[in-house]
Amino acid sequence: MNKRTFTQRDYIKANRRASRLAEIEDHMHPVNIARVHKSKKVYDRKRDKAEMKKALPYLFLVGLC
Repeated sequence: MNKRTFTQRDYIKANRRASRLAEIEDHMHPVNIARVHKSKKVYDRKRDKAEMKKALPYLFLVGLC
């Protein structure tokens, strides 16, 4: 029989997996720690267009009245 040894790489992999599963259990979803926080002051055309679409039906109602 071949006896498999538990290497340092296996140990790190097991710890990372356990940490990830504990994080998902705590927050109910995977948490991205590498994502950069976007400043709301920076110009973002995509976000501005999305905000305009939310307010769009109200603009038509105000124009008709």
